[in-house]
Amino acid sequence: MEQAPIFFVTDIETDGPDPGIHSMISLASVACSSDGMRLGHLALNIEPLEGHESDAGTMAWWETEPAAWSATMRDRLTPQVAMARLVEWVRGFAGAAVFVGYPLAFDGIWIDWYLRRFGGIRLLRAPRSEDRLFAGGGIDLGSFAMGRTGLSYADCTAKRYPDAWLGGHPHSHVALDDAEGYASLLRHLLTMPRG
Repeated sequence: MEQAPIFFVTDIETDGPDPGIHSMISLASVACSSDGMRLGHLALNIEPLEGHESDAGTMAWWETEPAAWSATMRDRLTPQVAMARLVEWVRGFAGAAVFVGYPLAFDGIWIDWYLRRFGGIRLLRAPRSEDRLFAGGGIDLGSFAMGRTGLSYADCTAKRYPDAWLGGHPHSHVALDDAEGYASLLRHLLTMPRG
């Protein structure tokens, strides 16, 4: 019998655009059942890569978000410890683990790079990959929202969704706040009446 999916709605924060050159400084993931019910969460702050460099433009943007930046500096873990905790947490759920990112192309590439570098596994199935954390190819939440609602790509942003769709969670650039809001959006989309 096939296992029901468990959706892991994940948000990350970084100090630049490029994994391996810049660092992922925080991640949060909210586990949801196949009907979008919240099952738990994980939030981690991560130490910068050894010898890394921050992106000047990204750091200038972070200066406009001091509360979020301060939140990323608390209780930081090494990348190795953070990835081990992520793997253990995801594998602790019974079900087919499905990665959900917003956007998938950004969050997914960062998590994949860190998992490969510090955990020896892949995010998703890839050629010649033996071990992966998630099933399938992942879900891009913005694209899913477009398909379920008929909204245009321009209208599928956190700033344009009704507050109720995001469950009242602020889009604060604190990874857990953003992941909680996106998990609420996923639940809304999963439970929308089909037209």
